[in-house]
Amino acid sequence: MKKERVVVAMSGGVDSSVAAALLKEQGYEVIGMTMCFNLVDSDRKKPACCGIQGIEDARRVAHKLGIKHYVVNMQKTLEEHVIRDFLQEYLSGRTPNPCVRCNQYLKFSFLLKKAIALDAKFLATGHYARVVRANNGYSLKKAKDLNKDQSYFLYRLNQNQLKRSLFPLGNYTKYEVRELARKFCLAVADKVGSQEICFLPQDDYRVFLKSRVKKAIVPGKIIDSEGNILGGHRGIAFYTIGQREGLGIARGYPVYITRIDPENNLITVGTKMRACKKEFLVKELNFISKPIKNKVALKVKIRYNHKESLAEAIPYKNKIKIRFKKPEFAITPGQSAVFYERDRVSGGGIIDKVLN
Repeated sequence: MKKERVVVAMSGGVDSSVAAALLKEQGYEVIGMTMCFNLVDSDRKKPACCGIQGIEDARRVAHKLGIKHYVVNMQKTLEEHVIRDFLQEYLSGRTPNPCVRCNQYLKFSFLLKKAIALDAKFLATGHYARVVRANNGYSLKKAKDLNKDQSYFLYRLNQNQLKRSLFPLGNYTKYEVRELARKFCLAVADKVGSQEICFLPQDDYRVFLKSRVKKAIVPGKIIDSEGNILGGHRGIAFYTIGQREGLGIARGYPVYITRIDPENNLITVGTKMRACKKEFLVKELNFISKPIKNKVALKVKIRYNHKESLAEAIPYKNKIKIRFKKPEFAITPGQSAVFYERDRVSGGGIIDKVLN
């Protein structure tokens, strides 16, 4: 009987390496594929997932497992679908999540097409999440290890993509994955985790912005909620909602960024209470199963390291209005709001406008 073929997106890290090893152990014909973004690793505090060192580590693991390994240059695709949006969002006073777009446009679009071209039935990654087949299609669920769960980054996948996706680590903890790497004698067993945003030198998005759009970044004023001028900022692209550090303002109490106004090049600061809001609009919606057509209660996560909170989701024209039960700190335009029903991702979108 012919083995089912699966392409594994191998970054050179421990997670994707163990994913490849598990799938081979389960009897699949495994092919490793590493995305290359022409990155320079020498300036990085941590190894990049798709840089030179990552490619070499993935190649070593593939050799150890006895599987084929390909490197795909995706610099152009990264530039078109991730970096351009990243730059424009920051210049507009918003805070993007490039990992969400990387999954949507690179891994589960471009790389999945490459896998299909190789007659593979599935594309597998080292994400901590689970795909479950149900009567009405496929569901995306949280991982067993809730501290490592990455379902947040995958909410833009559709049924066709989920049908062809495998997440072998979904039922393992990070500790168990490390132990499996040692069991399989993989050289990356103790490798430190890669930085989240692979194309940023020195782990600093501000350095990247300066190198790409410095002329478009204009200093401006920092004000309070009454319009009083408290100081100056270096350009709204360098700031985000909820930020406290680096403001250069002494008020006798901590102040946080509560609003960024790109039209007038203003940043408003206030107390932490003023940075807590209840309502906001979500645009560019994606639903994994049924779209929200009527008001429903669910839980919403407004950034990756945020615990999802109880809210109402209300259809509003071609958007969704989210109303939290209690005010949440730093609801940030540009970030993703992901909707959960227990441990299942129902969908999500991009935070558009904070209402109150």
